[in-house]
Amino acid sequence: MADYSLIIDGQKICTEDSFPVINPATEEVIARCPKASTEHVDLAVAAARRAFPAWSATPDRERVAALHAIADALEANGEELSKLLTLEQGKPLGGFAGMGSGWEIGGTLAWCRATAELQLPVDVIQDNDEARIEVHRKPLGVVGSITPWNFPLMIAIWHTMPALRSGNTVVIKPSEFTPLTTLRAAEIINEIVPPGVFNIVTGDGSLGAAISSHPDINKMVFTGSTPTGKKIMQSAAGNLKRITLELGGNDAAIVLPDTNVADAAPKIFATAMVNNGQTCAALKRLYVHEDIYDEMCDALAGIARSVTTGEGTGEVDFGPIQNRPQFEKVIGMVEEAKASGATFMTGGEAPDRPGYFFPVTIVKDIADDTRLVQEEPFGPILPVLEFSDVEDALQRANDNSNGLGGSVWSSDIERATELASRLESGTAWINSHAMIRPDAPFGGVKESGIGVEFGRYGLEEYTSIQTLHIMKA
Repeated sequence: MADYSLIIDGQKICTEDSFPVINPATEEVIARCPKASTEHVDLAVAAARRAFPAWSATPDRERVAALHAIADALEANGEELSKLLTLEQGKPLGGFAGMGSGWEIGGTLAWCRATAELQLPVDVIQDNDEARIEVHRKPLGVVGSITPWNFPLMIAIWHTMPALRSGNTVVIKPSEFTPLTTLRAAEIINEIVPPGVFNIVTGDGSLGAAISSHPDINKMVFTGSTPTGKKIMQSAAGNLKRITLELGGNDAAIVLPDTNVADAAPKIFATAMVNNGQTCAALKRLYVHEDIYDEMCDALAGIARSVTTGEGTGEVDFGPIQNRPQFEKVIGMVEEAKASGATFMTGGEAPDRPGYFFPVTIVKDIADDTRLVQEEPFGPILPVLEFSDVEDALQRANDNSNGLGGSVWSSDIERATELASRLESGTAWINSHAMIRPDAPFGGVKESGIGVEFGRYGLEEYTSIQTLHIMKA
């Protein structure tokens, strides 16, 4: 097994305690990871605090160059990172539609480079003989980041590169289920940035609580479940930290009767099953008009029967669910749906083999009040629900505490756009879903989060406003 260490103030730090990292495809221990204490958190925050004045004063062009250098270095180690990601997360190297660990590495590089080129220009409110009023964006200080297990490296980059770009320093804690790729990336990043600018600690949820409540951290960024997000929001209140929370989603899609099923079904399947359904913005509730309901269900089931699930190091479309608690949650939701009388067109049974494998599952004739519809399964399962009236479908789609993304599918773009504008979601798509990009803001409404990521809007969330009034007369 490879050795892994915390990185604090540019130095590798060993700990007395450790915890196992499990390969979800084999249930075998692939590494032991250092278990940080609250004292290590204090050391990491103190290092980030010391590094902040110099990093925030670093010329803008040098921070841009640093982010490009980070992207280049990660790319040079891309094969190693991709293999490590597959081992700890489970996603295939290639995967369905090429969206495996290699795709995550590619997305990591793209976001890093796009973030490097973002600008925060001075906004001039007034400039005349009397006065000049300027609005400046200033870095906040130390940013705390807590990342999830579904996209360990890409989301770490989403959190930390805007922080570095805007002049902040970082303390990051990856999920205890998938810490290895982020630890290795942190080693690479620390070869480029000054000591203390990028610090990493690893451990369980108690460590996350120590970070979110720390009085010397100025902002928290978290991607994960809504219950944990609420706890972070509460603990961040101690010093009124800024927060960005990207939380759970239970995205709905409405398919109108004029939709070409043969064209739409493969796209719907891909956006529902991206990363084995373990994606916050994946399509998770599909409402289909009665005129094409059976045709759509049959088309989706046909695709599901054609794909393969297995260990990610092989030539397969989908890997395992990442961890046992999530695996058991999926099984529980499926069993409840079966008991309610839902029809399982494919899947629905975990194979009798090692690993947290669950087949791609398409479910029809399912009631709205079933937990598989009301809650986010975060697994390879898609419930398909029938509607006859589009206003009813819209009400059902919006009748959920989550509001991350949503979509409308139709050949009538104008009609689809009008309906999409009425979805209670942070992002709405027409004839697509889960299509995010580094220059477009992304975030949720209702209980799917606070704030946005990506582009200029996301970068601004790592800054405070300072208004300068310059009197000339």
